Amino acid sequence: MPSNTKIEVRRSPRRRRTVSAYRDGDTTVVLVPATFSRAEEKRWVGRMLQRLEAREERRRPGDGELHDRAVELARRYLDGTRLPDSVRWVDNQNSRWGSCTPDTRTIRISRRVAGMPEWVVDYVLIHELAHLFIPHHGREFWELVHRYPKAERARGYLEGFSAGSRAEPCGPEFVPDEETLDSTEVALEEE
Repeated sequence: MPSNTKIEVRRSPRRRRTVSAYRDGDTTVVLVPATFSRAEEKRWVGRMLQRLEAREERRRPGDGELHDRAVELARRYLDGTRLPDSVRWVDNQNSRWGSCTPDTRTIRISRRVAGMPEWVVDYVLIHELAHLFIPHHGREFWELVHRYPKAERARGYLEGFSAGSRAEPCGPEFVPDEETLDSTEVALEEE
């Protein structure tokens, strides 16, 4: 379970025997019957957290799969002439979706993107792959990015996700992380 996850238990008088859990931003919500004792609640919360984590782990692609996907996208949309040497998930990017170091052809994608729809992950990869050609966000850069047919839709999704993450009362106020890029890196940041 992510270390920044809060747990909220909701008791329902309508629930008789079922227990369920889901993620809502940085909170894990566990729904239990109102008739559960505190001991039953505690046991089921632990059990549901394990199940949720196992399900998410099965869905979470590894670095090798991410690299393979990036290479496939580079070939399909960006002529495949500049391929990344390394593409990996990272846990330390809290105010950006991804970053790229063109000199080393290294791409890092925030693990927060892993649970998003595949077409959004693809967009973030395309954005970073485009930096292998053009390090800035000028007109030529956006022309490359827009070769991906769902670019605008994915940008809208990410903007909505960012806005929803900062909305009250769902979570704490947005505080950018303190990571810094060195002069050779470029990043896709939240807006």
